[in-house]
This record gives sequence, C-alpha cells and structure tokens, in this order.
Amino acid sequence: MAKNIPNSYLRAYEDIGFLKSNEARSVRVQLELLKPDVILKKHRITQGIVCFGSARVCEQKPALERVKNIEAQLKQNPSDKKLREKLKEAKGLLSLSKYYDEARKFGELAIKKGRKQYAIVTGGGPGIMEAANRGAFEAGGKSIGMNITLPMEQEPNPYITKGLAFLFHYFAIRKMHLVMRSRAIVVFPGGYGTMDEMFETLTLVQTGKKDNIPVILVGKKFWNDIFNFGKLANYGVISHEDKYHLVETAQEAWDIIAGKYKIK
Repeated sequence: MAKNIPNSYLRAYEDIGFLKSNEARSVRVQLELLKPDVILKKHRITQGIVCFGSARVCEQKPALERVKNIEAQLKQNPSDKKLREKLKEAKGLLSLSKYYDEARKFGELAIKKGRKQYAIVTGGGPGIMEAANRGAFEAGGKSIGMNITLPMEQEPNPYITKGLAFLFHYFAIRKMHLVMRSRAIVVFPGGYGTMDEMFETLTLVQTGKKDNIPVILVGKKFWNDIFNFGKLANYGVISHEDKYHLVETAQEAWDIIAGKYKIK
C-alpha cells in the first residue's frame, strides 16, 4: 500500500482529522461519556462523594508567604494599584486556606468512616481538589480526578489513584461523570467553576433528575457573604424545601452524610 494514503481511504476510527471535525462532535461526546464509565466499572467503582472547590486555595504556609511577598513589593512601590489588588486577593485566599485542611480531613473521614465504600471524586486539579484527593489517598481509599482541558493546562494532582485520572474536553460530560455516581456533594469555597457545579447539582436535585442526595456547603462566612439563599426563597423563586446544608468543618459535613445513609 502506498504511504500517501488519501483521507477518504482511512478507516473512520483511524482518521484523527475526521474525528476532530465538527461533523464528528456527536461521536466524540459519546466516546467521552463511554470511556470513563468502562474504566470505573472495571475498578468496581459505583459510588462516590464529590468535592468541589477552588483551585487557588492552598495550605496556610504558602498562602502567608505570598501575602508577605506582595507586602514587601508594596513597600518598594506604595502607589502600585495592581499590587494593592493582588494583596487583597492574596489576603482573601489566606483567609480561606483553612479549608484546604478541612477538605483534606474530609477526604480522610469519608474513606475511613465510610469503610471505603465511597470513592472521593474531584475535578482533579490543585487547591481544594488536591486536598480532598490527598485525604482520600492518604487514608488508602479510591481517589478519582476528572480534569478538563483549559487554555492554561492544569496537571492532575499527585494524590489521584493510579489509573483513575481522567481528561475531558466537554464540561457537560465531565459534570455528568462527577454527579452520576455521587451519593453526596461537598462544596468548599470557590469561584465560577465551583458555583457552576454547585448550582447545576442543586438544580438536578430540585427537579428530580438526581436522587435527593445531600448538598453540603462548607464555609459559613464565605457562603453567607456571597449568597443569601433565604432571600431567594422569600422572593418565591425557590422553595424553602429546596434545601442545602451549610457547615463549617469536615466533621460536620461527614455527620450529615453518615446520618443520611445511616453509617455508624
């Protein structure tokens, strides 16, 4: 066979150019849904607890070092507005650094107290995602990461169980896999991505598209500062029965899940 084979003569599943075309999008969507499902079934993973949260929240020590570094720069350039903005952001992230520890504790609790019946599932990146995966990994449980291709690529964090790191192109399919096996959703402080995932889950539970699983928000001050769910209910656009749980610690979050599923 000649080396210069025309595209028309390539088998469809070997024609990468065709598979990446707009016309083959439906096939790519199906494959992205199918592949992780096949792998997770091979690992006999049917139940997970999903942890959402910011990729930017890190442990206290590096968060504090960043604040000090920016403060030192400001001493040299006291009129630099961009540095002042960066300092505000750095101090905000420092105030949230305790939730890295709580997410790590939660991952450990869920594995140990749940007697390894649940896997911990995250978006697979750094920050809160890393912390939850880390707690599960250190406790000897299944730790799953579901990464997404982004303009600035993020690597899977090092606490994902070997063979259980996935990479998605489509946010919709990734979110399906994050939620479809979930027995609870635990949401730590985060930005647009975290809120997108949180509100979609709340909507799925509200509309009965997903079982009535616990949706738990960790970080009382953060969530109360950002949203007023009570006022949404008072305006009638949601019902008072459209509940979520607001807690401060990993232990409180686990206690809600344990109570729901009668885990002693």
